Amino acid sequence: MPQKITDTAQLSCNQGTMPSNLSVTSQNFSTAEGKYIATEHDKQANVNIKPFGQCKLKPTIGRYLPCLPVPTAWQKTTEKDTINNYKIITEDSFCICNIGGKIEITDKGHSEKHEIL
Repeated sequence: MPQKITDTAQLSCNQGTMPSNLSVTSQNFSTAEGKYIATEHDKQANVNIKPFGQCKLKPTIGRYLPCLPVPTAWQKTTEKDTINNYKIITEDSFCICNIGGKIEITDKGHSEKHEIL
């Protein structure tokens, strides 16, 4: 069963050169190990999802431009469990970037186990 993710979960973009951490701003009361649980509303570039180093889809002479995410909606979220009427992001969730990359969770940000639907 996929596990929910929290603030400080590590993200990666398959077109970026560095990982990034998720910042949860969608709610401030539901936690796991003292960290806020992430919801589908946590998808704002440079607020919830920080840059991923350099973008392999933006080459310039001798280097790449910064990997500034343009996230769409989170996919594969919970079916029934919600916080503030927002579905919860799980370790199986991903988000497509409008530039062309795929943002995935590489570390859920906590070690607790939770049953979610």
